[in-house]
Amino acid sequence: MLCAEAEKAIGYEFKDKTLLESALTHSSYANDYLGDSRKGNERLEFLGDAVLDAVMALELYRRYPDKDEGFLTKLRAEIVCEGALAKAAMDIGLNEFLQMGRGEEHKGGKARISMVADAAEAVIAAVFLDGGPQAASNLVMRLLGSTIKDAAEGNLPADYKTDLQIFCQKHGHQNIVYKITGESGPDHDKSFTAAVVIDGHILGEGEGRTKKQAQTQAAKAALEHLEADSAV
Repeated sequence: MLCAEAEKAIGYEFKDKTLLESALTHSSYANDYLGDSRKGNERLEFLGDAVLDAVMALELYRRYPDKDEGFLTKLRAEIVCEGALAKAAMDIGLNEFLQMGRGEEHKGGKARISMVADAAEAVIAAVFLDGGPQAASNLVMRLLGSTIKDAAEGNLPADYKTDLQIFCQKHGHQNIVYKITGESGPDHDKSFTAAVVIDGHILGEGEGRTKKQAQTQAAKAALEHLEADSAV
């Protein structure tokens, strides 16, 4: 039942159903019920991240023949970012099929952006392994095809980490490092602080409910600082 309904949501029927089951299995479920957290979807997530980037890079390369590398890099980052991917997965109800441990499900893991995005990447990898590159490409476009137009028209939230990287490349800054400088709160309600170090100097700090959010806010602060300096 799980596989049949999930297949309908993603628009692909698996030959090897175990791939889909693995893609929808969070490490917390694997730890609680399978006795080994390594039986979760993290390996598939790793592969899916690369497949997603490759599929989107090819699509943008073909769709925008007159655009330069900077435009394509920024656009791809906006389209495949955690928030956009999680929203697309939730729109087709993919998050409802995630298998999570008792604690994670109780804490609302099926609505957590990072977990849903990770699962979407794992499913992309599962489709790639089961049906090949074209099947994976079809799924990526099913999830994110409409997001391409929104991103190109500037209707998606800014990706500050990519913007900062592009700014630094243009202005000769060589080394960008993100550091998690602190965390607080219980496991179900943590808060993180991060700093971005550019050429050995802390130029931005930020806070967030996840490490990625904290890094994004740090990147935003650093970008604002550098843009203000360059305008003087």
